[in-house]
Amino acid sequence: MFSKDRWDEILEALNSNKFRTLLTAFGVFWGITILVLLLALTNGLKNGVMADFGDFATNSMFMWTQGTSKPYKGLPKGRNFNYKLDDVQAIKSEIPNIKYVSPRNQLGGFRGNNNVIRGTKTGAFEIYGDYPEYIKQQPLDILQGRFISYSDINSKRKVCVIGTDVIKGLYNKDEEPLGTYIKINGVNFMVVGVFKMSNSQGDNQQDANTIYMPFTTFGQAFNRGDEVGWMAITAVDDVPITSIKQQVFDLMKFRHKIDPTDERAIGHFDLSEQFEKVNGLFTILTIVGYFVGALVLMSGIIGISNIMLIVVKERTKEIGIRRALGATPWVVKSQILQESLILTILAGMVGISFSAAIIWVLNYLLDMSGPVENFANPSVSMGVVFIALFILVVSGLLAGLIPANSATKMKPVDALRIE
Repeated sequence: MFSKDRWDEILEALNSNKFRTLLTAFGVFWGITILVLLLALTNGLKNGVMADFGDFATNSMFMWTQGTSKPYKGLPKGRNFNYKLDDVQAIKSEIPNIKYVSPRNQLGGFRGNNNVIRGTKTGAFEIYGDYPEYIKQQPLDILQGRFISYSDINSKRKVCVIGTDVIKGLYNKDEEPLGTYIKINGVNFMVVGVFKMSNSQGDNQQDANTIYMPFTTFGQAFNRGDEVGWMAITAVDDVPITSIKQQVFDLMKFRHKIDPTDERAIGHFDLSEQFEKVNGLFTILTIVGYFVGALVLMSGIIGISNIMLIVVKERTKEIGIRRALGATPWVVKSQILQESLILTILAGMVGISFSAAIIWVLNYLLDMSGPVENFANPSVSMGVVFIALFILVVSGLLAGLIPANSATKMKPVDALRIE
């Protein structure tokens, strides 16, 4: 029940020695500030690192061929082999829980030799032969036109979709790219779309310097036939690709007469596995943040507990008079606990507000300066704020518990004798 007299008494006790109260509250203020900032910075680091994964479906892996390391069925060690389009269909039909399989071929690179010409302008770009499913694995923002379609695949149309930096390298300012032609390794392709990466974090220079064309057109134009350079394979949402990738390897080894124990013949990069490792790392960092912040906060709580012991000592005679007038031990104990709790919560709320202001400033500076590598959008969720408030309440009660028990153990007669 609300008691104005009780609140007036608490405020009077806190104001009786303002400097001591401020110094005591600073420990809790600093502890909760460190806790929130550590969690926000950890989250900012996580956001930045996760941006390196881009928007690519994280339940995916890339798979390519390498030379065999063991002889098998009369075939020599060190034999090279290539995937075929039939392998793609075999994976789709024989391996359960596969969502997408995108065969890919690649040509050139933006750091390589010039391979694209338009008029008098030339440039070196990444050239990919892809299927339409790839945009579902690696989302792209189509700024103009469209992405490649199955109609393009079936008709082997010489069309392409270009990145924003391709436009900068081959076109004049404000020139319309759609419907124009570019020459890739001597073959003309019509531009049917312009894209940028959906993910705005990190360095996307290589992605912006990319040109996509139909896989079948790529094979015909550059004499690749039905060869597949590598594949992007995505599992269904509730099944990790890591759990079924061995089935894919075993199938490919069987189809290409490779020793089942040959671990070198098939190269792969498991994006799902790497994603889980990074998630695990940041889970540990979050736990460390809570631990370090709690230790700093604990030092403030110890300070409040010590000060409350001094307050109880100073008010020994007052407590004795209250007990003599009929105050129960619980009334005395609740008084001390309330004072400790109010001091802790007030200091903690100021700390949370202060840390929120710092986080806002950090985000404002990041917005002004642009993306920072491996760091983006430091923030904390409302769940963290509620956890911090819970810690404050528990800490306030713990800080006042020992002084409150000390006050109630005192006999009224002994308390009245103290001068």
